[in-house]
Order: sequence, then structure tokens, then C-alpha cells
Amino acid sequence: MSATPAANRFGLAVFLILLAMFLFDVQGAIIKYMGDRYPVQQLAFFRNIFGLVPNVLILFLSRDWHQLGRPVWIRQWKLALGRGLFVTMAQFFFYTSLVKLEFATASTLAFAGPLFVTTLSIPILGHRVGPWQWLAVAVGFIGILLVMRPGSDIFTMYALLPIGAALGYALTSVSVRLIDNSVPSVTINIYSTTGAVFGTGVFMLLSGGHIPVEGLMDWFWLVAMGTAGGLAVLVMIMSYRLTMPSNLAPFEYFGIPFAFVLGWYFFDEAPFDKLFPGVLFIMAGGLLIVWRERKIRQESSPR
Repeated sequence: MSATPAANRFGLAVFLILLAMFLFDVQGAIIKYMGDRYPVQQLAFFRNIFGLVPNVLILFLSRDWHQLGRPVWIRQWKLALGRGLFVTMAQFFFYTSLVKLEFATASTLAFAGPLFVTTLSIPILGHRVGPWQWLAVAVGFIGILLVMRPGSDIFTMYALLPIGAALGYALTSVSVRLIDNSVPSVTINIYSTTGAVFGTGVFMLLSGGHIPVEGLMDWFWLVAMGTAGGLAVLVMIMSYRLTMPSNLAPFEYFGIPFAFVLGWYFFDEAPFDKLFPGVLFIMAGGLLIVWRERKIRQESSPR
């Protein structure tokens, strides 16, 4: 029996979200590699500069955008640009953690994002969070503590940085729901990335975090870093438009084994003892949130 169109769309969506997670980890691996020579402020600035290119390209290739008269201005432009400041904060924290921690450890702790999204939805979006969601937050928080191990000899303050990054990225995820649904995702991303270019550029100049780029090979890695990050965001947007986000959220956790493999292969890191069992709790907390949201949606849908 041939697959139905819906099944084909879901299969493509899963492939795209896995590709996005892999591209995000490739971007992170390049940042870790380049972080010994260039300040993270500078890396973040170039990531946003080169990350704009695929976004602008996809906008110009959009038939709907041309049919609508190539609109550029959006009503909530201040909010869209302001999301870039949250991105600036998240990038600084996360990129620093990539340089200071094992690659897989930093990437795993950054998956605390869904826990922050659930919590922030209360004051920002006015959502009601029930006992199941709070249980998920508690389970995920236990996982974070197990990975960080505060009070032990292996604990470092740098372990707090990916948590701060998760908070910053969660703020971008929650705030995007305040923007009109009619605004294309790629347009929102261009505005936010432009805001991040400004934020990281100012931060780089004020902190003196700039070193002249040496050689064509370094330029290649900087372009590859920004392109991988920009493409990852676009591919993720494409995947979420093919099916419900809750259907794809479990596949985002494949970013953890991707990060582990890249960290092992390129940086000779294998932090099994640090990641387990905490990583299982973090994943369980996120998946519990996904399960509960799907159940609520099913119960509220007309029969």
C-alpha cells in the first residue's frame, strides 16, 4: 500500500527536523572549534550576519511574497526586532558554554528550553498550567540538577550558562506567539536576526571582543557557521509547517546524540558519567509537556 499524502508530509517533516537538529549541532561544533581564537561576541555577530543570507534568499524565492507585493514592514516590527535581543543574550551564554564545557554537556543542558517555555507562558501569554505540566517542569529540573551536580567536585559555574541560554531562547519562542499569525515565519526570522546583528554588534564593539580574522580558512568556517545556523532555522520552520509542532518535538531530542557523536569525533569527549541519568529526566520532562499538550488539544477538538 502506498503512503498517504499526510504520511508523506509527516515523514518529510521528521527528516527536516532531524536535519535542523544536526545543522544546529554542526554550528555549535564550529563555534567550539573557533572559540579558542575568537571571542564569542564576534562569533555570534558573524553567525547572525551570515545567517541572514539564507533567510533573505528564501524570502525572495517565495512566490506568495511576490504575489502580495513584496511587503517588508510588519505591524509589530518593534517586537520582532526586540526578539533579537533575547537571541543576543542566549547566543552569548550558549556559545560561551560551548567553549568552556564538553560539547554534549552544554547542548544537553540547553534542552531545558521547553521547561522555561511552559513557565513563561503563564505571565506572558496568560496560559493556565496544570499539574501535569508542573510535574514535567519538576522532572526536567531534576534532570538539570543531575547533569550540573551542584556541590560536587565536577560542578562549575559555566554549567549555568546553557540554562541562561535556554531561558533566552524560550523568551524568543514565547514572544513570537504575540506576533500576528498572518506574518510569515521567514519574515519574523529576518527581523529577529537583524535585531541580533545589532545586539551582538554593539556588544562586540563595547566589550572590545573583536580580533581580525586570519586567513581564508577562518573565513570559510565563519561562513559555514552562519550558514548552518541560518539553514537550521529555515529547515525547522519548514518542518513545523508540514505537521503539528507537538508531533515533531520528540525528534528535537535527537540533537543530544548528534552532539555526543560530534563531541566524541572532533573533540575526543565522551561525558557519559555527566550526562546520565540526568539527560533522561530532561527528555522525560520535555516529552511529558508534549504529551499533555497533545492530549488537551485532542480533548478540546470537536468530535
